[in-house]
Amino acid sequence: MPRLERKTGLQRQHGLGMASLLIVYLTGPAQASDDTSSPLQQTPDTGGQGSVEQFDHNAYSLPLDNMSMTQRLDFSVGNSFFRNPWVEAPASTEARDGLGPLFNTNSCQGCHIKDGRGHPPSGDESSVSLFLRLSLPDAGATDQTLKQRGVHPAPTYGTQLQTAAITGAEPEGNLVLTYTERPVELAGGETVSLRKPHYAIETPGYGPLPDNLLTSPRVAPPMIGLGLLETLPAEALEAAADPHDADGDGISGRVNRVWDIRKEKTVVGRFGWKAGEPSIEQQSLHAFAGDMGLTSNLVPTTDCMPSQECERFPHGGEAEVSDKVARFITFYAGSLAVPQRRNLDDPEVQAGARIFNDIGCASCHTPRHQTPQNTERAALADQTIWPYSDLLLHDMGKALADHRPEFAASGREWRTPPLWGIGLTHKVNPRAGFLHDGRARTLEEAILWHGGEAKASAAAYRQLPAEKRQALIRFLESL
Repeated sequence: MPRLERKTGLQRQHGLGMASLLIVYLTGPAQASDDTSSPLQQTPDTGGQGSVEQFDHNAYSLPLDNMSMTQRLDFSVGNSFFRNPWVEAPASTEARDGLGPLFNTNSCQGCHIKDGRGHPPSGDESSVSLFLRLSLPDAGATDQTLKQRGVHPAPTYGTQLQTAAITGAEPEGNLVLTYTERPVELAGGETVSLRKPHYAIETPGYGPLPDNLLTSPRVAPPMIGLGLLETLPAEALEAAADPHDADGDGISGRVNRVWDIRKEKTVVGRFGWKAGEPSIEQQSLHAFAGDMGLTSNLVPTTDCMPSQECERFPHGGEAEVSDKVARFITFYAGSLAVPQRRNLDDPEVQAGARIFNDIGCASCHTPRHQTPQNTERAALADQTIWPYSDLLLHDMGKALADHRPEFAASGREWRTPPLWGIGLTHKVNPRAGFLHDGRARTLEEAILWHGGEAKASAAAYRQLPAEKRQALIRFLESL
C-alpha cells in the first residue's frame, strides 16, 4: 500500500495542502459557512480529520487517519473477515464457516468491491454485487413481520433472491437483466442515451413465483464514512425533514422509521438505499444473513423460508458470526476513511459547485454536517464533514420507482446517497454503476434519471450550455 503523506500541524488543523498554506498565514483560515446547503467546500478534508490522501484503486479501503495504532490493528482484523471468503460447514476454518445453504456471495468484498460500489452483471455473467429484494404488498402481513423486516416476505422465497447455494441445495433462481435504450436531448442538440433495466427471474427453484411479487434491484453501495454518518443525531435529521413541503420549495424529505433490533423500538433509519437500517451493526448482520446465509446473535435467522428446509444442512454454530467477529466487522465498516477532495482551486470546479447549488442539487445533497462533540469514538467526534446528503427519503419519480415499500419508505422514495468520494468511483471499480441499481454508466446519466422532487434540477441541467454541464460534472468528479 502506498505510503501516505503526513500533514504538518497547521495543514491538519485547517485541512490545507502546501499550495494553500501561505494563504492561511496571510489571511487566516477560511471559515465554513453556517449554511449547510452551501457546496463551496473550503477544505479537502471531506471526511474531517480522518480523511486520507489516497486516490487510486485503494481510495476507499484505508482506515480513518486519526485512529490510534491499536484501533488500526482492530481495523485490520475486521478487514480480514470482510475480505476473505466464508466456506461451507463443517470446515477447519471454524471462525469462517457456515456459508449458505442459500446465498448471493461468499464474502462482503464480493459485493462491496474494494469497499466501493458493485456493478450490474454483463451478458451471461452471474449477478453478485447486484441482487433483488423480494416482498408482497403489505395486505395480510403480520404486525411482527412488518416491525422486524419492514416488508411482507414472499412465500417460499423470502425477502431476497438467493442465486447461489452450497452443495446439495438448490438456488432460488437466476437473475436475468436486459436493457432498452432511451435517448434524452440536451441543450444544443446533444443526445445522451439512458439504459432502462428490465429484470426477470428464470428457473425458480422452489415453485412458481407469486403473481403479486414485488422486486427491487439493489447494487452494493460504497462503504466510506459510515461511522461519521452514524454519529449524526436523529434529531438533526428530523429537523431537516420537510415531509409536507412547508417551505414550498418542492422538496419534501422524510425520515424513514425502522425497527432497531438492539434497542427493541422504532427509530430513524439512515443506512441502505431506502434508509431501512438504523445502525452499521444491524446493516452488517442483516447482510450476513441475507447475502451469505450466516446467522448471528443479533440476526439469528437467515432468509431461508421453512419450506426450503435449510436446517437439514450442517451449520457453523448457533451463531455462525460470533459476537467477537461481529464487533470487528462493525468496527471495520465504521472506520473506512473518506478520500480527500481534489482540485478545489480549479476555476471550472468552483463554477460547477455554484451550478450544483443554483439548480437545486444541494437541496437534497446537503453538503456539510457536524458530528457531535461527544461520541463513543474520539476519532468521529466534533468533525466537520461534507457527505453531500441529508440522509432523508425523497420521491424520485416514476422512472426510478421500484414500487416496493420498506418500512415508511414508499415505492417511489429513495434515501439521498452521499456523494463524497464519488469522483473516484471508477478508479476503485471500473465497472461500477450509479443509482440504486447501477443503471447509470456515468454521472451525467445519473443526473438525467432524476425525477419527482428532483425533476426541476434535472430539467435545469438539460438546459445548461455544454460548458456549464461540464463544469458541474467536473465538480462532482472532484468529490
